[in-house]
Amino acid sequence: MGHEIDTVEMFFFPFVGGGHQIPMIDTARVFAKHGAKSTILTTPSNALQFQNSITRDQKSNLPITIQILTTPEDTEIIDTDMSAGPMIDTSVLLEPLKQFLLENRPDCIVIDMFHRWASDIIDELKIPRVIFNGNGCFPRCVIENTRNHAVLENLSSDSEPFLVPGLPDRVEMTRSQVPIFMRNPTQTTQFAERMKKLEGKSFGTLINSFYDLEPAYADYLRTELGKKAWIVGPVSLCNRSLEDKKERGKQPTMDEQSCLNWLNSKKPNSVLYISFGSVARLSMKQLKEIAYGLEASDQSFIWVVGKILNSSKKEETGSENWVLDEFEQRIKEMDKGLIYRGWAPQLLILEHDAIGGFMTHCGWNSTLESVCAGVPMITWPLSAEQFTNEKLVTDVLRIGVQVGSREWGSFDEERKELVGREKVELAVKKLMVKSEEADEMRRRVKLIAENAKRAVVEGGTSYGDIDSLIRELKTCRISSQV
Repeated sequence: MGHEIDTVEMFFFPFVGGGHQIPMIDTARVFAKHGAKSTILTTPSNALQFQNSITRDQKSNLPITIQILTTPEDTEIIDTDMSAGPMIDTSVLLEPLKQFLLENRPDCIVIDMFHRWASDIIDELKIPRVIFNGNGCFPRCVIENTRNHAVLENLSSDSEPFLVPGLPDRVEMTRSQVPIFMRNPTQTTQFAERMKKLEGKSFGTLINSFYDLEPAYADYLRTELGKKAWIVGPVSLCNRSLEDKKERGKQPTMDEQSCLNWLNSKKPNSVLYISFGSVARLSMKQLKEIAYGLEASDQSFIWVVGKILNSSKKEETGSENWVLDEFEQRIKEMDKGLIYRGWAPQLLILEHDAIGGFMTHCGWNSTLESVCAGVPMITWPLSAEQFTNEKLVTDVLRIGVQVGSREWGSFDEERKELVGREKVELAVKKLMVKSEEADEMRRRVKLIAENAKRAVVEGGTSYGDIDSLIRELKTCRISSQV
């Protein structure tokens, strides 16, 4: 592809899972709005999930396209329900990617950190490589300092708190909240080596956040940890039209109009939205506790029930009918709530005036989307960096209530920990029943939402960082041509 003199050409290579693919697509669209020629590299089935929004952008004359990477028959990585975990091996895309890059040289390629194999071939071709890691500055600082300075082996138990050293705020964790691979010194070293290799020759990192959300940690990441980073979010705010919000991720499996009509009949801040993201699976036992807790709280809610973890205990299966049928029936009769299975238009729901809280697994996308909508949270972290995100929400920003989840686990394994109905009821009431504390949280999160919107418009910090990366890429191209 020949470059026009003034246009920067960027390739975006998203991972296949919803939590990483969705914000990377938004990021490509944001850079196109800033005049960069953006090309998204993906597989045929994954392209279907965001084709419509890209077509709408093209009709608005934005310089954005999708490039399909075709793999040998029967080897395509298909993630139709957006639930691919980080361990999926995507290296079947190595040859098609290499071939495409040999024939088309961009000014840079933005790659998801989970494409672990891709750095080598990109570096070999001497194409500037920018990393997309899918989370914010705060979790990165907490994880780095835990890895570098905390001595987890000296703790008396998994539940003994330790202070994460050297951070701008007092952040306490327990070993049970730290990812398994970080509890073992050998695995921690391997993880550090991998990150070093990933970042070592990279051009820098794109972060989906905004400076005013976590200023002390944006500064810490850049100065203390020495990371080159452009903070360009919240990228979800590029979804302005009803269609974009409705179809983000993929087509909803629910009738969004009937959902919005139901919300229209509710008072402002009176409905709790509940979703644990696209990857997490909860056991039937845990769903039952949530159901009992919600009913006891006497609050209205919309609950998106994701995939259910198949329990090893056979007697559990009969209770499935109770949770998902009988409970739903009772709730409907009382007009207390809606239960959905599958994919929901989360942006549309969160932005509705009736929504007063979000019970979330604290995935970074959900956390940011809640913040952008000015909605306080009930935090229920499960895996990945979600326990550190919880600390940001409840301890640093003070815009959330912890449900009491303490045990880090893999996305698809049964948990030893069961969060009981009393804890669910207590957290829901604490956030949703009017009180000074709840009002304060709501006031704080509304201010942060305003700052988020300011960050992405002209004169805002994220707007400036996007332009700054584009300028830097232009400078690099000019100096390489001299």
